[in-house]
Amino acid sequence: MTVESLSSRPGDQRSLIAKSAAELFARKGYAATSMNEIAEASHLSKPGLYHHFKDKAEVLLYIADGHVSRLVDIVTGVEALDLAPEQRLPELIEAFMREYAEAQNEHRVLTEDVRFLAPEAQARVLDKERTVVQVFADAIAATRPGLHESQLQKVLAMFLFGRLNWMFTWFRPEGRFTYDQMAPIATQLFLNGISGLEITPKRKVRKA
Repeated sequence: MTVESLSSRPGDQRSLIAKSAAELFARKGYAATSMNEIAEASHLSKPGLYHHFKDKAEVLLYIADGHVSRLVDIVTGVEALDLAPEQRLPELIEAFMREYAEAQNEHRVLTEDVRFLAPEAQARVLDKERTVVQVFADAIAATRPGLHESQLQKVLAMFLFGRLNWMFTWFRPEGRFTYDQMAPIATQLFLNGISGLEITPKRKVRKA
């Protein structure tokens, strides 16, 4: 299906605009990006852009709410698998890293720009973020008896998200490692620390 055929459907056109806007917000910042720039990046006239979004805040909400809704779908899907505790947290981490890999711009917008939304819109997004954090906190608590009593599971969940979120500011998938390779490393480091990290010997590349 071509971009032209997609753009004939309003819902798909909004998604295409949001993708262009997310790249701009992630690169320049929400405050420094204008509707003119979003229109230009989306190959639309300014009136054409306003046909789909009434203002920049609505574009931001579409991006942030859409991304966090996908994250809620992911945790809901993992919960439905009814995995054993030692499998659930790794599955969550790996699923999130796969999503982050495909939505780096949207994730940066979610973590950095939600503060620019009106209070009601912020609450809508943050409620969904709390759902995601709670699922991770429960998965963490399930790996260690006694965490519920200590009330540390939510703090540890936020610590884990901090690691994962920061990773996407420096990690380059075109480098030595892929996201699929990094996911189990992130899981092991969180669960076991550096002393428990299983190191796979580096494969030697045969010269022709």
